[in-house]
Amino acid sequence: MMTSRAICRRLLLVQCHRTFTCTGVRHDKHYPLVVLGGGSGGCAVAARACRALGPGKVAVVEPAKYHFYQPMWTLVGAGIQAVESTQNLMADVLPKSCAHIKQRVQGFDPDNNTVELDNGDKLTYDFLVVALGIQLDFNKVEGLIEALKSDPSVCTNYLRNTVEKTFPAIQACKEGEALFTFPNTPIKCAGAPQKIMYLAEEYWRKHGVRDRINVQYLTAPPVIFGVPKYAETLRQICDNRNITVNYRHSLKSIDHTKKEAVFDLLDSDGETVTKKYDFIHVGPPQSGPDVMKNSTSQIVDATGFLDVNKETTQHVKYENIFGLGDCSNIPTSKTAAAVASQHKILFHGLLKAMAGQKPDGKYDGYTSCPLITGYNKCVLAEFDFNGVPMETFPFNQGKERRTMFYVKKLVMPEIYWRMMLKGSWSGPKYIRKLMHLGMSR
Repeated sequence: MMTSRAICRRLLLVQCHRTFTCTGVRHDKHYPLVVLGGGSGGCAVAARACRALGPGKVAVVEPAKYHFYQPMWTLVGAGIQAVESTQNLMADVLPKSCAHIKQRVQGFDPDNNTVELDNGDKLTYDFLVVALGIQLDFNKVEGLIEALKSDPSVCTNYLRNTVEKTFPAIQACKEGEALFTFPNTPIKCAGAPQKIMYLAEEYWRKHGVRDRINVQYLTAPPVIFGVPKYAETLRQICDNRNITVNYRHSLKSIDHTKKEAVFDLLDSDGETVTKKYDFIHVGPPQSGPDVMKNSTSQIVDATGFLDVNKETTQHVKYENIFGLGDCSNIPTSKTAAAVASQHKILFHGLLKAMAGQKPDGKYDGYTSCPLITGYNKCVLAEFDFNGVPMETFPFNQGKERRTMFYVKKLVMPEIYWRMMLKGSWSGPKYIRKLMHLGMSR
């Protein structure tokens, strides 16, 4: 492992070489490392890099004023947490020694180590980390944007400015049809569309109106959850609570004036079904950011996500580009827990690349999804690339547990704000080994 001083010397030599040998127009702003995105992955990588490279060597491109702990928005939607408790100023979570560039990325030119910003400025870099997150495509459901604006019974926990609609909508629903949808696209926090369903169902039950409300989960995939062990638990919960699960249903459009939602039947030849609603929570379609998909360079795969090696997080074509999190095509669930493990692998691979060596990381796909199933219950799913459970605690986490709910509500936010964003939390691997007396991965 190179020392911080050795890394800085190498980067200085690289910069001198660029300054005195490049021809043509020089850009005004150059950094040894540019990080695109100030989400969980961008912050964690920037924190590690600033410690290793020193002040002025790392730039983070992020226009947002606030950083949000989005995993807590399920509890905001259920009336358990205030949305203000999920946010901090971006300036307070980014490392002080980084250059915070408050612009949006407008374009990529990886052949010339350049990114363009929406104000026309250009940044050049020696190494680039892409952590731009996933894009919410509300426009892909006809009528959804207008319905979210105009209909108080249409809600989603996936946006800061709509998550506070959810609990009033739950409270206002006294009878009729309650629909919860999961899209036919990749999605961040794949458990979120059904977690709010379990919380709403419990709220209605406790307030004596559940027998007048028909709760339906309409999901595009053919399974309720991708890991069989936890899927079996969730199927049993739905059976016990009389929740109807409709597989291979993809939300196509909403007409809020008629209180109707139209679904594509994915296993049919273009057939649809129309359902009335009195309440609907939408898990919106999602995709790789347009700025990546629209790039003429070969930075994305056929699905529109950053094309990286799933084990090392290094780009498959451009060796000085790394990526992680929701914008990447790493084939695991898009969660903060996945990012926690990925950023350590990425950073060590980045140091090796800076030293002219080949990254040798072995990310195993670890991710976690705390499946909240009630106001004091949670199934803590943890698994790898292959859907094999990687459970931290020495008991069966496939069961609903009160302890896991409080781990989710109280412990995980503290780890996130105090450790992960500072680059000092890379998942529970060592805790898991301790809990299992060394007999685990």
